[in-house]
Amino acid sequence: MKLGKARHPKDDHHRKQDEPAILEAEDLDRKAMRLGGGLDPDTISLASVTAVTTNVSNKRSKPDIKMEPSAGRPMDYQVSITVIEARQLVGLNMDPVVCVEVGDEKKYTSMKESTNCPYYNEYFVFDFHVPPDVMFDKIIKLSVIHSKNLLRSGTLVGSFKMDVGTVYTQPEHQFHHKWAILSDPEDITAGLKGYVKVDIAVVGKGDNIKTPHKANETDEDDIEGNLLLPDGVPQERQWARFYIKIYRAEGLPRMNTSIMANVKKALIGENKDLVDPYVQVLFAGQKGKTSVQKSSYEPLWNEQIVFTEMFPPLCKRIKVQIRDSDKVNDVAIGTHFIDLRKIANEGDKGFLPTFGPAWVNMYGSTRNYTLMDEHQDLNEGLGEGVSFRARLLLGLAVEILDTSNPELTSSTEVQVELATPVSDNCTGKMEEFFLFGSLLEATMIDRKNGDKPINFEVTIGNYGNEIDGMSKPTIRKKKEGGDGNEEESELLQNESEEEGRDDGEFVSVSATPPMKPLITDRNYFHLPYFDKKPCIYIKSWWQDQRRRLYNSNIMDKIADKLEEGLNDVHEMIKTEKPHPERRLRGVLEELSSSCLRFVTLTNKDQNHSSRTRLDRERLKSCMRELETMGQQAKTMRSQVKKTTIRDKLKQSQNFLQKLRFLADEPQHSIPDIFIWMMSNNKRIAYARIPSKDILYSIVDEETGKDCGKVKTVFLRLPGKKGFGPAGWTVQAKMEIYLWLGLNKQRKDFLGGLPCGFEEKKLLKGQGIATFPPICLLYTKKQVFQLRVHMYQARSLFAADSSGLSDPFARVFFITQSQCTEVLNETLCPTWDQLLVFDNVELYGEAHEMRDDPPIIVIEIYDQDTVGKADFMGRTFAKPVVKMSDEEYCPPRFPPQLEYYQIYRGNSTAGDLLAAFELLQIGPAGKSDLPPIDGPTDLDRGPILPVPLGIRPVLSKYRVEILFWGLRDLKRVNLAQVDRPRVDIECAGRGVQSSLIQNYKKNPNFSTLVKWFEVDLPENELLHPPLNIRVVDCRAFGRYTLVGSHAVNSLRKFIYRPPDKKAQHWSAAGEIVVNMEPEVPIKKMETMVKLEANSDAVVKVDVSEEEKEKKKKKKKGGIEEMEEEEPDESMLDWWSKYFASIETMKELLWQQEAAAVEAEEKEEMELADGAKGQGKTKEKTKAAKEDKKKKQQQQQQPPEALEKKNKQKIDELKVFPKELELEFDIFEDWLHTFNLFRGKIGDDDDNAADDDRIVGRFKGSLCVYKVPLPDDITKEAGYDPNFGMFQGIPSNDPINVLVRVYVVRATDLHPADINGKADPYVVIKLGKTDIKDKENYISKQLNPVFGKSFDIEATFPMESMLTVAIYDWDLVGSDDLIGETKIDLENRYYSKHRATCGIAQTYAIHGYNIWRDPQKPTQILSKLCKEGKVDGPHYGPGGRVKVCNRVFMGPTEVEDENGQKKQTDEHLALTVLHHWDEIPRVGCKLVPEHVETRPLLNPDKPGIEQGRLEMWVDMFPMDMPAPGPAIDISPRKPKKYELRVIVWNTDEVVLEDDDYFTGEKSSDIFVRGWLKGQQEDKQDTDVHYHSLTGEGNFNWRYIFPFDYLAAEEKIVISKKESMFSWDETEYKIPARLTLQVWDADHFSADDFLGGIELDLNRFPRGAKTAKQCSMELATGEIEVPMVSIFKQKRVKGWWPFLARDENDEMEMTGKVEAELHLLTAEEAEKSPAGLARNEPDPLEKPNRPDTSFIWFLNPLKSIRYLICTRYKWLIIKIVLAVLLLIMVALFLYSMPGYMVKKLLGA
Repeated sequence: MKLGKARHPKDDHHRKQDEPAILEAEDLDRKAMRLGGGLDPDTISLASVTAVTTNVSNKRSKPDIKMEPSAGRPMDYQVSITVIEARQLVGLNMDPVVCVEVGDEKKYTSMKESTNCPYYNEYFVFDFHVPPDVMFDKIIKLSVIHSKNLLRSGTLVGSFKMDVGTVYTQPEHQFHHKWAILSDPEDITAGLKGYVKVDIAVVGKGDNIKTPHKANETDEDDIEGNLLLPDGVPQERQWARFYIKIYRAEGLPRMNTSIMANVKKALIGENKDLVDPYVQVLFAGQKGKTSVQKSSYEPLWNEQIVFTEMFPPLCKRIKVQIRDSDKVNDVAIGTHFIDLRKIANEGDKGFLPTFGPAWVNMYGSTRNYTLMDEHQDLNEGLGEGVSFRARLLLGLAVEILDTSNPELTSSTEVQVELATPVSDNCTGKMEEFFLFGSLLEATMIDRKNGDKPINFEVTIGNYGNEIDGMSKPTIRKKKEGGDGNEEESELLQNESEEEGRDDGEFVSVSATPPMKPLITDRNYFHLPYFDKKPCIYIKSWWQDQRRRLYNSNIMDKIADKLEEGLNDVHEMIKTEKPHPERRLRGVLEELSSSCLRFVTLTNKDQNHSSRTRLDRERLKSCMRELETMGQQAKTMRSQVKKTTIRDKLKQSQNFLQKLRFLADEPQHSIPDIFIWMMSNNKRIAYARIPSKDILYSIVDEETGKDCGKVKTVFLRLPGKKGFGPAGWTVQAKMEIYLWLGLNKQRKDFLGGLPCGFEEKKLLKGQGIATFPPICLLYTKKQVFQLRVHMYQARSLFAADSSGLSDPFARVFFITQSQCTEVLNETLCPTWDQLLVFDNVELYGEAHEMRDDPPIIVIEIYDQDTVGKADFMGRTFAKPVVKMSDEEYCPPRFPPQLEYYQIYRGNSTAGDLLAAFELLQIGPAGKSDLPPIDGPTDLDRGPILPVPLGIRPVLSKYRVEILFWGLRDLKRVNLAQVDRPRVDIECAGRGVQSSLIQNYKKNPNFSTLVKWFEVDLPENELLHPPLNIRVVDCRAFGRYTLVGSHAVNSLRKFIYRPPDKKAQHWSAAGEIVVNMEPEVPIKKMETMVKLEANSDAVVKVDVSEEEKEKKKKKKKGGIEEMEEEEPDESMLDWWSKYFASIETMKELLWQQEAAAVEAEEKEEMELADGAKGQGKTKEKTKAAKEDKKKKQQQQQQPPEALEKKNKQKIDELKVFPKELELEFDIFEDWLHTFNLFRGKIGDDDDNAADDDRIVGRFKGSLCVYKVPLPDDITKEAGYDPNFGMFQGIPSNDPINVLVRVYVVRATDLHPADINGKADPYVVIKLGKTDIKDKENYISKQLNPVFGKSFDIEATFPMESMLTVAIYDWDLVGSDDLIGETKIDLENRYYSKHRATCGIAQTYAIHGYNIWRDPQKPTQILSKLCKEGKVDGPHYGPGGRVKVCNRVFMGPTEVEDENGQKKQTDEHLALTVLHHWDEIPRVGCKLVPEHVETRPLLNPDKPGIEQGRLEMWVDMFPMDMPAPGPAIDISPRKPKKYELRVIVWNTDEVVLEDDDYFTGEKSSDIFVRGWLKGQQEDKQDTDVHYHSLTGEGNFNWRYIFPFDYLAAEEKIVISKKESMFSWDETEYKIPARLTLQVWDADHFSADDFLGGIELDLNRFPRGAKTAKQCSMELATGEIEVPMVSIFKQKRVKGWWPFLARDENDEMEMTGKVEAELHLLTAEEAEKSPAGLARNEPDPLEKPNRPDTSFIWFLNPLKSIRYLICTRYKWLIIKIVLAVLLLIMVALFLYSMPGYMVKKLLGA
């Protein structure tokens, strides 16, 4: 089938004369021999010898079939982010909150108090409905905020950002359990601020995300190995400055109304430009703006905008926008995105992002100014621009910052600075370019535009735009290269014809003269361009940067060729043509030679001044890439074999993607060409042609692919008008010839036109050879007859409300059109009709016609009785041409029917099977043409059938239909369906089922099998579809259609009788199926695991593995405690479940590792081939190694896991997906066909499909050639009534006990405002509706339900089980979170036996008790009987024989009391596990399992709302009843009590200065808590005034807690807030936190340091304080880890840590503590008191005297102060005081005494 996409009409059917239409295999061989000189068939390669030919002539280029621009259409997206925990946050004693921001939406986690490593596990979902481009540019920002509350916004600790696109390009569109590095945008010198562990996933509609399985996360996280960064980004990112330099712009449109301007002009007389532009740049969530240049169409800025961002940035695009500044209406003029991946290269020889200075062209809406522009979105960069808006000269440079430099400004605010202007010629020398176009045909003009004259306008930039190019022509002086002569050039030419220059210079003619269209048919018109073809020509001036386009063209051409070749190979594989591998070899050969050709072509590319750094670097990297690609292709070519073709095809697809990526040139030069259809001077429809596609070069490879060729262009409506059905109708189809090149190269611009014309020029151009013509006059014409053989179409679009259509096809060729007949009520019409177009006139030379006929357009419509026909799709084809002098004979004629893909917008809408031939009518008239000989017996009046040589050869087939039943039929026109019947039709024949008398009572059919015979084509690819239609028989013989289904491919239902030769293999002798060495079944030992999912028997010699593990342990040198075997009674179903999950994870890990290995091997092979180029491989190899290492680091199963494997726990199989997907939907013999009714929605996506399903038909088909070989019908027990459907069960109603086990749900979509949900389970089956509302689980997004529900049901009436999860609400109705539907009936009847999974081992008691009422022996004998297989024969010594296979196994089973009993059950079970190896009847049986089903919500179609783990058992009621359901209720947490005695501290840092003495001391106390929020925090008393950092406490904390051993989590229940209705259960890791504090009386206490011990694995404490070092806690040295749950009692010294000012960890003290763990019962028996209280009191600490409180005991305090160190000081002070007193007394008494003496008293 021809795939339309890129290559549709494929110029294909012009096969070279000698080429057969479909080459037979030997034909090919002959040809290959001729080409390859008799090489061996494994090395032959075909360039294009296959039927699918390449483009023979080169006058025409291929049209593109897709009509609708896909960008810009909004879609549904969901971003889900789980914030798990944070670690190593910088700061002391903080209360962190994580803020998650996507785009403009913010959400916050709860606050965790006083911790640097908070654990959140909170899930956030953001829903968006926007176009993809907008979505992928949104920024995801994670920031940690410290102490935020209602009043304060908190302080930012650090943040991390990445765009949504980066997440979306990850495998599975997600990051799982990765650590984001936080950095502070305000201070870039600071280094890292901590880590946050998150899951981020981005889901678009229809993406299904495989969530890695949520098991208990035991692995100690290796943060460095799991950073939140895409592959290939270094772990250490640096800060960098991005300088975006904005120089100037030109060609801006006017953006303001001219009324004001005219008033101004009248008053002041000055004429202003009507636009005030400025440039705005958005990058990584930040925005920068230049200044506004008032009133300027050619603004000059010379400014640079500086962003500071981490490098490499995790944001892909920089958005540069020119905007018009306006107080009222500030709008975008044009937008350009710079893709950082295209302007940088991260390899070893890579380069930093760099750009320009180069011009970028901006496109958007049309240039005429209106206040409300309907296409404003286009200017914002959404969707394809429909007109040139402006060009902007910009540059970009990146500088990596050296953060140690002290002068660095450390903020990341956006800055705007002046930039140094660049010289005019830096972007290239101005050259004069010449664009010529000729319109050869304009047809299919929509009838809406048919009444007024129409003309076409071609523009390049603003040149040629006469309506709204610019308000005035500006003439600029240009300096040419500095030689002084100045040349005037009219830069923006848009006026008058008459101001043409002399000397034969011409003025551009950019529009064709208007013409009135003529009618083609009632939908379309055409313009009469018969022998006169109008031309246009435009002169324009651009910087000469053709080299960029040339390189891009060479790569594009290589890519086109490769794509075409790969499509050929796909085609050949699909249609099963012989030797596709040869074609692939040819493709690779061609690829390698053209890659090397690229290198030689670009090598000579000399260096000229206008090349930017990016040009040089890109060229280098492209040359490197293409060289390696060439080498790899060469190596791959030799590896292509029949077996490896799929692989190699995939690899070649990667080449294609890479080429396309490289070919896209980021620095623009010449703007694109627009062709507009104008009616009445209004723009109606447009086409946009990239300038590089029509650019001329003297080197053939560099020429654009459409340059100098006739191209078929379909015009479409601009902007949003072009979305949806409106955009699917063709506005006009044009055949246009375009040529663009330098004016000086224009001598052969007419070279590619079809020959046979005369030029007509304007008067003044007469006689000048190079003067372009204004119109071409064709003198030669040929007359043809076109025969269109329309055979049939399939899978068409449903256009009527009945879900069917009334299709007919309209065929257009040049100016004629014809229709096929209308076939009613079908999606698979077989028209079988020949349409003949007579007297088709084509202009030009005859030989050109043969190779290059115009294309035929086929449109399919749905005929409606009222109104006009609805468009259903379109396809193109090229006819096979026969000239009058050729024979009408093979290999080219008669042409073969081929499939053509029909497109409707961008989506496929079916296939058309047809053939087309174009026959020249020679001089003798029509008598020469081959006669039309069709089957004449058909009485179809004037309608001609497809002639004999072309219609397929038919043979007789019998179609048998198994009618089982109808399900879930919806109402038709409000009436219920009561008596339905199924009609089957295929190729005009059919059969009806029996009537269901009462659909309500029994929806199954009474007669099971019917058949009919029909003639079908021998070639299976041409088989018509089979239609299934369900009608409801109403009273009075009326029928209404309920729904229909078309089976498009009968291939999977075709039965081919087996070969006689292969029949006798079963007579061979016994085959012993090699089982593992016997392992006696001891307690807790299973037989060696036979993984239920492995196809082969995996042989694992366990003992070896165990030895290995033990050896490893010894080597490690760490004496591990041997784990005691767990006691059988301890194990429950959950032990089994968790063990199974570990196994599943390991398996996934192995697969991943294997994939990496394979990839490496592949790379190595390629690299070996490309020996000469070792170096380039190094990079990818290094990356791979890196990935591998990472994986090993991540996945090295931790010790705990190894231990787990040591205990032999029986496992079940955990499927990470639905069970159906593992067992192809259980359609092994009963198929389900969805019935559709109603129109298909006009959305792109077929999401609406589900709404169109009105029910399901269950049954099956079998198609085979008649007659069948006898031996089949003669077989024993052959019942002719059942035909091919032997041995199917009866479809009478049957009663079944359905037991639904719901284990748990993960990642539910939050339903409440607080970002949580209160989920409960609802189960519906038929009339049963179980709501488990009272057992809702409060505020949980990962609830564990652990429940089973029993329901009695009757198949077939009640067979669709719905398990839904609802969100409980206190007020209002409960909301549906998501639901999953399971078809129980298909499971029940499936051969895979999905009623009750088969356990891994057989046990009659304990946690693994056999739960099927039938024992393995019974199941086995039943299977053997049903499959008519000989057996089972149980032999001595544990052997059993089935068919000719012998199985071995153990023969004893142990009962509750440990007694051994003989049994065959183990043997039977072994056979069941290997049932898929039994010949003929074998298939894989469903193991005991848990399946994971996605939950969906009808309101949000296609987006997963969470997942549900569950399984279903079914037991028929007529068999013995099953035992009670297994108890899977969630494990109750066990109550424990942890007693922590803080004995002493040492070396605690001294914080306080003494008031009197200035001495350092601390008032120490120790605080401890176990639960996350410090609810249970306990403090010791204070050891005052410690001078050495020593503290003595002898203080006991007691922490009671509930612990889940399986998940290693503590369970706490508490109300979230005072307003909460009920308690919420949290699970938090078991971590004990001890902190040391300095007590202050009047200010807040100071935090000195802390340590957090994970109770499951923490370092064993040091024996003495001396040995206790900081490394103990940081994990820098290997220390033995202990678990308190195993050791029960641990005593030792541990360090206290804190961060200093430089964020370095330092030790701030040591603590001696004793941890003692008791279960609640033990604690009751031996109670102990808190602190130092009774019972079991601790003695008072012996504290030195300094530690008392001075104001409580002042005397003691004074004595102490005096006695010790201040003794002498005090004595001195006392003496001095005495002295002073004496002097004072002396001075005081002296005068009186003197007086006394003097007076002689």
